[in-house]
Amino acid sequence: MTRTGTAEPRPERRPGPPSGLVVPPGQGRTLRTAAQQVTFKVTGQHSRAASSFEVVVPPGFDVGAHVHTRSEELFYVLEGELELLAFEPRVRTRDGWREWESAAGDRPVRATAGTTVLVPPGCPHAFANRTGSPARMFFQAAPPPDHERYFDELLDILAADGPPDEAAVAELRARYDIEQLTPLRHGPPPGPAPKEAPHRTEEG
Repeated sequence: MTRTGTAEPRPERRPGPPSGLVVPPGQGRTLRTAAQQVTFKVTGQHSRAASSFEVVVPPGFDVGAHVHTRSEELFYVLEGELELLAFEPRVRTRDGWREWESAAGDRPVRATAGTTVLVPPGCPHAFANRTGSPARMFFQAAPPPDHERYFDELLDILAADGPPDEAAVAELRARYDIEQLTPLRHGPPPGPAPKEAPHRTEEG
């Protein structure tokens, strides 16, 4: 038997399902300065939803209260203790956020390991390490990759000696949808107030 006509087309090969991404402990591109250590775990190259980071926050670091118009962020404390804020205060004081209070009575929280904080767009937020030991947290920012680029440039500024260049930080943050409300600070955490020496009276 002979067959005429064109040969049957071969079935088209379809790509298989995509593979996931596994990042082992200690892996990922890491940026280190005296002010902060950031490890890139999942970037916009692999996720359309969010950039994911592991951040080591040294004693005395205060990111400063700030707000985004577009970005959503998530913080999860892995080790240590952080002071965290995620609310609109009655009054946005410019010198610091530690005494802020919301109209509902919310105050900054002492966040230990296991604490999760979700920050929607438009919500002022901040974190600081006021202890004497480093803290470690998992941090996500959506959408990617803006925060990846921001970290690259911020840690260049923080790598310089001395206090942060506030003008450079402000210009950088303005480019990445960050309105800075209180200053970014890093250095030794404030120690306890010195105890007053006891008064001694002499009777004679």
